[in-house]
Amino acid sequence: MSNTLPDLPYAYDALEPFISRQIMELHHKKHHQTYVNALNAAEAAYAKASTPKERIALQAALKFNGGGHINHSLFWKNLAPAASEGKGHGGALKDGPLKAAIDQSFGSLDALKKDFNATTAGIQGSGWGWIGLNPTTKRLEITTTPNQDPLLTHVPIIGVDVWEHAFYLQYLNVKADYLNAIWSVINFDEAEQRYLEAGGNAKL
Repeated sequence: MSNTLPDLPYAYDALEPFISRQIMELHHKKHHQTYVNALNAAEAAYAKASTPKERIALQAALKFNGGGHINHSLFWKNLAPAASEGKGHGGALKDGPLKAAIDQSFGSLDALKKDFNATTAGIQGSGWGWIGLNPTTKRLEITTTPNQDPLLTHVPIIGVDVWEHAFYLQYLNVKADYLNAIWSVINFDEAEQRYLEAGGNAKL
């Protein structure tokens, strides 16, 4: 069954002024659609491949475009219109299991933001920044993945696209400004749901 581009759960301009309509349209309609198209093509070619050599040659395309599709599908749900603009609940972390887990692992939300932004700003080239749940310790940790690699070592709770296509039209080469701004549209309600589904057990 062919992969398809998921609809955004909000309008293209809903995340302004933190992420512009222009970026969201280009990012969703062009970049994510390209990953979907290339993944479908690679899967079709893999199904028709008749030798191990042909299948091995397609693995890089499957990994890259499959990761791009997975990561972006998660990323759109990871965002919500900003509470600070009176548009939604983005950026608002309420009392509950996720806040308790953040306090337990990082001390506070502000400390998490500082550590996450420093780690993610240090990505060389393109990649993703993640807050993931360590399946062994059940604690939240900050980690990164290169290119479009999905997060496999942790359960993804929050993921941030740090490819230039996610911010350059608005923030130019100042990645730090983008990282500071995106916290205003992080969907902590969605993140908490993922945390609970993953078996997070921080005590309030």
